[in-house]
Amino acid sequence: MKDKIEIISKNRKAFYSYTIIDKYEAGLILLGSEVKSLREKKLTLKDSFVTMKKDRFFLVNAHISPYSHTGIGGHDPVRNRELLLHKKEIIKLKNVVAQKGLTIVPLKAYFKRGIAKIEFATAKGKKMYQKKEALKIKDLDREASREMRRR
Repeated sequence: MKDKIEIISKNRKAFYSYTIIDKYEAGLILLGSEVKSLREKKLTLKDSFVTMKKDRFFLVNAHISPYSHTGIGGHDPVRNRELLLHKKEIIKLKNVVAQKGLTIVPLKAYFKRGIAKIEFATAKGKKMYQKKEALKIKDLDREASREMRRR
């Protein structure tokens, strides 16, 4: 049975700026008003990243806009949100963080069976020439597919 997944937000910049190595899934510890904002798809992952503090992983700089029907006491839009991971994943990610040049970037956020999840990946930053090369390849593929459709 396939799980119903409702995508909230994607980080398209991550695939442009980084070479993705491994993907992981984690739950998020959220406040009630944050969950309601996520249901309205008001999340931005553009400049966010995952960091480790005392054997715990946190999502940093992810912007969840305040819920539209909240009164005066809303939530802080850019607070650090803890990720829920299995012990084996924590150990594996600790080793990744220790390696030089590797980072952890969020790829997308979604609801899976009604529970807010985030997909993140270990990644290595691309150099400017690699980014330009990837764009050239993408353009060539687009041109080739146009030519195939014309014939």
